[in-house]
Amino acid sequence: MNQPDDSFYIAKVLEGDVASFSYLVDQYQDMVYGLALKMLRNEEDAEEMAQDSFVKAYRSLTSYRQQSKFSTWLYRITYNGCISLMRKRKLEVRSMDEQQLSDRDEARLNDQLMEMDKALVEKLLQEAMEKLPELEQVLITLYYYEEQKVEEISHITGLTESNVKVKIHRARKKMYDLLHQSYEEGIFNTV
Repeated sequence: MNQPDDSFYIAKVLEGDVASFSYLVDQYQDMVYGLALKMLRNEEDAEEMAQDSFVKAYRSLTSYRQQSKFSTWLYRITYNGCISLMRKRKLEVRSMDEQQLSDRDEARLNDQLMEMDKALVEKLLQEAMEKLPELEQVLITLYYYEEQKVEEISHITGLTESNVKVKIHRARKKMYDLLHQSYEEGIFNTV
């Protein structure tokens, strides 16, 4: 027997079965927390933001029109909450010069990464990602780790689909540049 989808539980909640919302919380709590943590970079803030996001989603459930997936709608609530908190706290966004790696350099670096220990590669990728501006970290996380489609990311962030594609491409290039710099500095020689 198939597991009911999100719309089943949403309908149950809207009919007055408050306990059905716990299914949605269980289903998406890790993803919501992960997004908040990537943006806010603080576990306590991320936990609070995740909780606030679910409370807001519950209170606003009647306004959910099901034009996009529930997860996309919930991500949007979380994303907007994080942006508001960051603006309120005036968190500094780090910038980085555009990098100019050639396609050949990028392919060579990719080959080198493939030969390395997977745990080391994950560590280096995470370190490179942490050096990106928060928005780019979120886009990379949503696209590559959460496997969200460009259209869904557009709904979540409020960016146009073409802008999402450009920003993901630039973020990926920046990560390659950071990995290339690490290689040049001899960090990879520890393998």
